Amino acid sequence: MDESELETELRNFGIDIHDVKGVDPVELSYITSLPGDEVDHMEMGTALNGLLDLAREGEWEPTRVEATVLRFEDEVMNTWYAKAEWFEGLLEYRLSETEFSTKVLETLDEDPSDD
Repeated sequence: MDESELETELRNFGIDIHDVKGVDPVELSYITSLPGDEVDHMEMGTALNGLLDLAREGEWEPTRVEATVLRFEDEVMNTWYAKAEWFEGLLEYRLSETEFSTKVLETLDEDPSDD
């Protein structure tokens, strides 16, 4: 799946995609529909569940995802990431949904290059 196909699929899941760069890792930026003080966790979940659905359907090979949440097109709200092995762990029942979510939520505000 290339960048434009991934962008289209994520839009179909209701994410306001600003840009998708690369496929390994996926560098994703999206404009939040809830530009409050904190990133909406449900919106993060929508993006992650969209990717998981694509992986279950064999349309996307899990890889690292680095996401930038935009308040507006030109204002970064926060960043988060998910490792390929976290997606694989959830898909192979080695991680629970709660463990997966916790790992991703813990990456909010972290510098992705630190990991």
